[in-house]
Amino acid sequence: MNAIVRAISILTVTFAAVIFAALIASCSQILSTPAAIVHQPMSARPVATSEARAANGAIWQPGQGRSLLEDRRARYVGDIITVNLVERTSAQKNANASTDRTSSLSGGFSAGSGKLPLSGLAGLSADAGTKSAFEGKGAAAANNAFSGTITVTVIDVLANGNLLVSGEKMLTINQGNEFIRFSGVVSANNVTASNTVQSTQVADARIEYRGSGFVEEANGMGWLHRFFNFINPF
Repeated sequence: MNAIVRAISILTVTFAAVIFAALIASCSQILSTPAAIVHQPMSARPVATSEARAANGAIWQPGQGRSLLEDRRARYVGDIITVNLVERTSAQKNANASTDRTSSLSGGFSAGSGKLPLSGLAGLSADAGTKSAFEGKGAAAANNAFSGTITVTVIDVLANGNLLVSGEKMLTINQGNEFIRFSGVVSANNVTASNTVQSTQVADARIEYRGSGFVEEANGMGWLHRFFNFINPF
């Protein structure tokens, strides 16, 4: 009897500890920063320039980083580019399927004389048939639009001169945070003189618009509800 009471006590304490840990975790996630899917890091500092050399009277000095006749377009690690978000996607899918199958089988007994084996079954007949049918339809549609601007940082320069950019914009509104994240590969030829580029010209683009806070939590399903949905077989 004591062993049973001890086992029940251990299970109760364990269950209470699990519930308490889940509550603490859920509370800590209310204002936590959502995990990012963009390229990391989301910012990079420019490469440190070499120490200043003694002036020799020339206008251009070695180690300045940029040529005297070079424009100011972003092309080095640490430079910034403003991305104009002009994303618009539309997709539609329809599917139809149907099958039909029918089969039949019939048989009977007949005998010309009552002395033949199984003559008592004369006149009996049997029929059997099967039929199966299936019909299915499905349709899906999605329309998405995203517009705005975000300024990102060049975090790497690829061997062919393309720029790997990444950045984040965080807005704190009342008791919630909004995150806009962007990363991708930009061709230096597509960067304008004002260091802007269209998001449709960015390769391997990863765009996020997420939030955290009490409002975001209210729009989501609770952890206990998700748990019961997970174990629900229906």
